[in-house]
Amino acid sequence: MGLEIERKFLVVGDEWRGLGVPVRYRQGYLCRGEAVVRVRLEGDRGRLSVKGKNIGPVRREYEYDIPALEAEEMLAELCSGVIIDKCRTTFVWSGSRWEVDEFEGDNLGLIMAEIELPGPDEPFEHPPWLGEEVTEDPRYYNSNLALHPYKDF
Repeated sequence: MGLEIERKFLVVGDEWRGLGVPVRYRQGYLCRGEAVVRVRLEGDRGRLSVKGKNIGPVRREYEYDIPALEAEEMLAELCSGVIIDKCRTTFVWSGSRWEVDEFEGDNLGLIMAEIELPGPDEPFEHPPWLGEEVTEDPRYYNSNLALHPYKDF
């Protein structure tokens, strides 16, 4: 059973920089509805993801490796909306794995941090660079940022 429990926050400081190596991500959306189907290049690795609707910080998620060339073709020919360009830095802070996404293109200026947890109410230490929680604000879902980019907020 694929289940993702993730909380998202805006980032308010630079203290996270240098804690990991940024990797370029490019992602687009093949369909949106009861489920969202996303294609992504993570560096030189292709991935296809199917994600269900969010219920707070919880949703169904299924991910599969695909050839990078096929991911590039899908991004170029099949995706609707803006292609999301971002650099993701992954690191461990105070025992928790964090991913910080620094967006580019039409979402330039947006920096978000994500943490995956074993349960929706699982406690964790909040780093000093965490700002407002946006877990339940649909404007900050990547699938929505592809249609309504940050520059238009």
